[in-house]
Amino acid sequence: MTTRSRIRAANLRHRSVSIAVLGSDGRLLVHRRSLDKDVWPGMWDVCVGGVVASGETYEQAAERKLAEELGIVGAEVRLVGSGRYEDDAVRLIGRCYQVAHDGPFRFVDGEVAEIRHLSAPKLHALARVTNFVPDSWAMVLPLLPGFGS
Repeated sequence: MTTRSRIRAANLRHRSVSIAVLGSDGRLLVHRRSLDKDVWPGMWDVCVGGVVASGETYEQAAERKLAEELGIVGAEVRLVGSGRYEDDAVRLIGRCYQVAHDGPFRFVDGEVAEIRHLSAPKLHALARVTNFVPDSWAMVLPLLPGFGS
């Protein structure tokens, strides 16, 4: 078993989950990451998620990350795709999920600094003036009808 800190320090390939949260009005929940994050602090993200723990299934990790980051418990998590992503900061094998949820949201673990609910045009307008986390933008956004870049 390898620790999360070792995965990050050595940029080791690892399993990961990304979960897109869509409201009943079709808008996507995006969030700004805490400045305390070890990778891409303060950047905006189109998904919550993270590293799959040793012995944990992808689905268990998705449910855990939803509870930890947004306080969502018991929502139906739907697999929308999978893939790989690599750059200088991360190397992952991931599964991408979608969940429908209108809140309320609770920021349990401190990883989320703020959220916004955005339509596709508003999302792409924000992306023109600020940086988004590249892995979820590349892997998940194309899987969401109407949001792909």
